[in-house]
Amino acid sequence: MPPERELRAWLSLSLVSGLGAGAFRRLLAEFGDPEAVCKARAAALARVVSADIAAAIQAGPDPDRIEAVLRWLEDPANRIVTLADETYPQLLLQISDPPPLLYIKGSPALLNRPALAVVGSRNATRQGSDNAEAFARELSDGGFTIISGLALGIDAAAHRGGLAGLSSSVAVVGTGLDVVYPARNRDLAHALSARGALVSEFALGTPPLTINFPRRNRLISGLTRGCLVVEAALKSGSLITARYALEQGREVFAIPGSIHSTLSKGCHHLIKQGAKLVESSNDILEELGAATPDRGTPPAAPVAPEYQELLDLMGFDPADQDTLCMRGGLTPETASAMLLTLELDGLVSRLPGGKFQRVR
Repeated sequence: MPPERELRAWLSLSLVSGLGAGAFRRLLAEFGDPEAVCKARAAALARVVSADIAAAIQAGPDPDRIEAVLRWLEDPANRIVTLADETYPQLLLQISDPPPLLYIKGSPALLNRPALAVVGSRNATRQGSDNAEAFARELSDGGFTIISGLALGIDAAAHRGGLAGLSSSVAVVGTGLDVVYPARNRDLAHALSARGALVSEFALGTPPLTINFPRRNRLISGLTRGCLVVEAALKSGSLITARYALEQGREVFAIPGSIHSTLSKGCHHLIKQGAKLVESSNDILEELGAATPDRGTPPAAPVAPEYQELLDLMGFDPADQDTLCMRGGLTPETASAMLLTLELDGLVSRLPGGKFQRVR
């Protein structure tokens, strides 16, 4: 985070009404840094921005707004990262419209680690939420921080899965970081700030305006190596995130569903357009290459020989109980009991369709 005098200049520019990120960056290119922009004459500023914006820059924002941010920064969990900081997320520098500064609550280091976006419908089915949470946890254990938007439904499930895995989760929000939206996700937001991170390009106090969320979506995809869409209708905002991902050169993945469900049509549309169909987290890990989680995996508890044999028979691909019975010569009752034990021990996850998968 920059020194206070420099930070005040960044904040002063960022709080000018009507000054967008693109114009902000053009001013930096012209004058070198925010302090020089704030000291520039109106005529010089007007060569880059409109006369009204130039006048607003010279007048500066309400000082109380800057003081409110500085008070917010007194909390050690809060910080601001600017384009001039070495800790600015490197992947965001590759997109066409990186924000000049980011408000962060939680761990800023997560923004420069391998990440994957997991997004989908706010009105998710129970199965869709279960899929999102299971995929997110397995991908988090595979080394990818899970990025999503803190919305109800798929986003919330993805955050829960990411937090439960080794690589945590980050929420990119469309409000100021002093506003929790939706309010029903307040506990989840607190968990993310404590064990992951919350990120916004919007000033403190910014309410949940509809126009902010598509802008938020470009950052969700921009911070990642790929985007997984779990459930989405044809007009879902998740398809906006997927479109941004394609424009930014990220991989796009989609989980197929029932041909009769409106929440599958968005995923099917993406698959028709070239998104990669995925049936398990392994499909994504094999495509992107599993990353190394940043916090060490706890030592595995010893596994009884008969259970290890069943794990070896399973491999890492999904398998149903009947298949495992055939491979191991087990009775259905024995296989069911062993699979339940392995699931409770966190060594196996239960997938849709009665299948099981070994957890990496």
